[in-house]
Amino acid sequence: MTERGGATHSKMEVKTSLLDNMIGVGDMVLLEPLNENSFIENLRKRFDHNEIYTYIGSVVISMNPYRSLPIFTPEKVEEYRNRNFYELSPHIYALADEAYRSLRDQDKDQCILITGESGAGKTEASKLVMSYVAAVCGKGQEVNKVKEQLLQSNPVLEAFGNAKTVRNDNSSRFGKYMDIEFDFKGDPLGGVISNYLLEKSRVCKQPRGERNFHIFYQLLSGASNDTLTKLKLDRDFSKYNYLSLDSATVNGLDDAASFRTVWNAMQIVGFMEDEVQSVLELVAAVLKLGNIEFKPESRVNGFDESRVKDKNDLKEMCELLGIEQSVLERAFSYRTVEAKMEKVSTTLNVAQAYYARDALAKNLYSRLFSWLVTRINESIKAQAKTRHKVMGVLDIYGFEIFEDNSFEQFIINYCNEKLQQIFIELTLREEQEEYIREGIEWTNIEYFNNAIICDLIENNQNGILAMLDEECLRPGTVTDDTFLDKLNTICAEHQHFESRLSKNSKFLTDHSLPHSCFRIQHYAGKVLYRVEGFVDKNNDLLYRDLSQAMYKATHSLMKQLFPEGNPAKVNLKRPPTAGFQFKASVGGLMRNLQTKNPNYIRCIKPNDKKAAHIFTESLVCHQVRYLGLMENVRVRRAGYAFRQSYESSLERYKMLCKQTWPHWRGAARDGVEVLLTDCSVPAEEFAYGRSKIFIRNPRTLFTLEERRRACLEDLATLIQKIYRGWRCRTQFLLLKKSQVVVAAWYRRYAQQKKYQKIKSATLVMQSFIRGWKARKILRQLKYEKRCKEAVTTIAAYWHGTQARMELRRLKTEARNKRAVSVIWAYWQGTKARRELRRLKEVARRKHAVAVIWAYWQGLQVRREYRKFFRANAGKKIYNFTIQRIMQKYFLGLKTTMPSMSPIDNTWPARPYMFLEGAHSELRRIFHFWRCKKYQGQFTEEKKAVYEEKLEASEIFKDKKALYPSSVSQPFKGDYLEIQKNPKYQKLNSAVEDKVLLADVVNKINRANGKGAPRLFLLTKNNFVLADQKTGQVKASVPLPDLTSVSVSTQSDGFFALKLKEGSASAAKGDFLLSSEHLIELITKLHRTGATAADRDQINIDISDEFLVQFNQDKVCVKFIQGGPKNGNSAACKRKNNRLLEVSVPSSP
Repeated sequence: MTERGGATHSKMEVKTSLLDNMIGVGDMVLLEPLNENSFIENLRKRFDHNEIYTYIGSVVISMNPYRSLPIFTPEKVEEYRNRNFYELSPHIYALADEAYRSLRDQDKDQCILITGESGAGKTEASKLVMSYVAAVCGKGQEVNKVKEQLLQSNPVLEAFGNAKTVRNDNSSRFGKYMDIEFDFKGDPLGGVISNYLLEKSRVCKQPRGERNFHIFYQLLSGASNDTLTKLKLDRDFSKYNYLSLDSATVNGLDDAASFRTVWNAMQIVGFMEDEVQSVLELVAAVLKLGNIEFKPESRVNGFDESRVKDKNDLKEMCELLGIEQSVLERAFSYRTVEAKMEKVSTTLNVAQAYYARDALAKNLYSRLFSWLVTRINESIKAQAKTRHKVMGVLDIYGFEIFEDNSFEQFIINYCNEKLQQIFIELTLREEQEEYIREGIEWTNIEYFNNAIICDLIENNQNGILAMLDEECLRPGTVTDDTFLDKLNTICAEHQHFESRLSKNSKFLTDHSLPHSCFRIQHYAGKVLYRVEGFVDKNNDLLYRDLSQAMYKATHSLMKQLFPEGNPAKVNLKRPPTAGFQFKASVGGLMRNLQTKNPNYIRCIKPNDKKAAHIFTESLVCHQVRYLGLMENVRVRRAGYAFRQSYESSLERYKMLCKQTWPHWRGAARDGVEVLLTDCSVPAEEFAYGRSKIFIRNPRTLFTLEERRRACLEDLATLIQKIYRGWRCRTQFLLLKKSQVVVAAWYRRYAQQKKYQKIKSATLVMQSFIRGWKARKILRQLKYEKRCKEAVTTIAAYWHGTQARMELRRLKTEARNKRAVSVIWAYWQGTKARRELRRLKEVARRKHAVAVIWAYWQGLQVRREYRKFFRANAGKKIYNFTIQRIMQKYFLGLKTTMPSMSPIDNTWPARPYMFLEGAHSELRRIFHFWRCKKYQGQFTEEKKAVYEEKLEASEIFKDKKALYPSSVSQPFKGDYLEIQKNPKYQKLNSAVEDKVLLADVVNKINRANGKGAPRLFLLTKNNFVLADQKTGQVKASVPLPDLTSVSVSTQSDGFFALKLKEGSASAAKGDFLLSSEHLIELITKLHRTGATAADRDQINIDISDEFLVQFNQDKVCVKFIQGGPKNGNSAACKRKNNRLLEVSVPSSP
């Protein structure tokens, strides 16, 4: 057991240790006696007490508890933060903290290697390491964003790369290595993920009791109905041949909630919405591909040709991928073989068609998974170009021994052989380096070197992988049996290779070794491999017809996933085999790991039932053997089993020697020497290093621990004795002090009671005397008061009599005066009524005279004019009346006519009902007449300007917030006065057509979002961008190459000119510009495109989020409402490689 560093503590500081309160042995290096049974028993004892972590030196053994334990809380993170590796009980946080501090403080690149079989908890261990590093590193907006992206990459990769197996409900079916990059402060900058050997055969077929990859079930369970409709999918799992039904649902897994988690994680990592949609379309296409079935059809030559049974699934898949149905149908029926200048087309039978279908499904899914890893790397990679510190986390499959082992288990076990080799080498190297660093003599350690097994597999001449590649590439009939024959011929004499058909006679009668199998003795034990499928899986062949069909698809990802299908880049070379690719990637991984300081986590699952509190001894023993844990302990114990810094050792054992207790004033090494001499430890049991004491035998350490425990008990007894004496003295003094206080308070209380009694008696006497005096004064006052009241009463009666006599006199006088007033009022009323009757009579007489006179005058007139009237006099009078009314109406209309403005809607009211029709018609005629007069005032130029204003209204009204402010601004067109300005004379001569618009715009740079001024010229046939200072033409684009213009709905001036794909103008991508005259510029562009008969009309796309093509990448431009801090102008800022964010000030 090695204690790294040995931090210095204060001598009075109380600290825990790995050796305190141990359950079993926390470090297997200290286990006594050391054998397999004691090793397993120690693991069982710790597992039963929820101690799932155990050390082997610096290696952490992790047991999967299959339940939640309260040992991963934020408090635990703080407990292990910046603590010595052996200072606390074993925990994965201790290893993660040690690795992080070594990287941050000592500038050493680190790697954490997590191994174990499926279900042992490797993925959860990698999550715990990453979450701990994220918790203890720095804070800040950018740092938190990077940490969140690194952590959220896990749900995405788990959805597409994990599946339910019989051993694990969330088994990683691929190997993952993540390099997390840090700056000099230890803050994360980004990361890079590498994936190894996705188990793509699971896409087409799953063993009984297992599921396909999680994403298929999550998509069908969690996607909305609209999404499933767009993807042409149904929620029923039974409708898809690639999905196993016996384990479609798993207890404890909520596929719908997991789909929402994956969706959110992809957005956090940086996926665009169109990219997420494209990925889901490919997943749906794989499901549809599995439903395609074939039937045989006989041909004239006697051979069978495959045909698609039901073309509905084929049609829906082609619609998802954008492929012509006939092209893909032919690729499933024919195969084209090219050799030099010849092409040979052969038909595919039904079996070959099913093989081609499954090969396409496996390649489509595995390439999609590789694209996802690449896309995640683009988002999480570090932006800074400076040197980074790196921490690698390797989560890879453990050694696999199944009943039926095939090609996948062979290369997985090869990878584990390489990891075991580098583990032994690095462990020995670390041990040797520490001995040399401390000046201890190094003794050579005997151990099993598995290089001979690695050479058997990877030798470039006679290795198994080399022979498999040779078989796959040679002409002629190649089968799995020919490959086995070659192995039997070349590897027969190898001591770790066994085969029934080899020339080695000792295996001829071994009935445990079938004829179609071979056996390799790995470091973890013998594994029997069945050669069936080795050649096909190593070839990993996808017919070229299918690759070319996929390349023709219009789907956005297909050309990236199938580049070999490009007809312009046909490569007749055979693609590298799966074994060759995996060998190369493992070699690169090993070289990467050798440059870093390794940290190991060995994961073990306690049972196959995935249940808590169950420890299956045989299963754990098997894992301990193939992980080589016993050998690891022996390597660690071959030299000195325990080492500790002088300071820590002296601090722990100083109570064993009187000279060092309680304080040692000299050097720590001298104190340790005095301590060991006094304890009579044999000299051969320890050695002095430069900074540490090395102890050879664990028994010596346990002896010191026993003596320390006994000494601590004596010290505890002494401390208890002193404490009890102090406590009794303290209690006595407290009682004495309390008695004095109680007596003082009692005496005070007695005196107070006596004083209160005397005071109360005095008050009683005083109250009686005061009462007697008060009553005497009261009687005197009452007598005086009665005398005064008697005088007052007599006076009141006298005054009352006088008042009543005076009142009677006044009432008599008042009655006499009122009688006179009433008589006078009656007399005046009588006179007024008589006068009124007289005046009414006079008025009636005058009215009668006037009426008689009027009748007389009428009679005279009728007699005078009777001779002039005829029979139709009434009609003439009517017509004359109507004419007079019409004449009066028109004269009145002349004076009340509205203004000549066409927008004036006022009109005089009609005076009579019979004029309703004429009144409305006159209003219409007048409006047309004044509109004609108004139009007659327009010139051709003014008419064109108003037509442009009208077109701008049709395009932008109620769609663009900038439009209302442009209504009152006239469209000038030539803002640069290019014809008059001599500065632009050269530019004017370079433009052949008439300039419709000339203005200064800003060209937005993708790298930083800043703008550069450019001159923008628009003619009938093209638009030109030129340098503002020199007038040099930077780009001239014909208007037929312009497909659309994209703008936002807000009050900014940004717009994107999107060019036709494949045109010469689109070589460098689209243009992202900003202008102060956006409405006029886009209106003239649209008007110019609409008037040309030889080209399509330019589309105007108004949206707050659109894509712009820059070179080969698409960048999303997103508009958001910003605060007032940027002023009144919109500001563009680059958020990441695929997002430009434009902050637009909110309207007041």
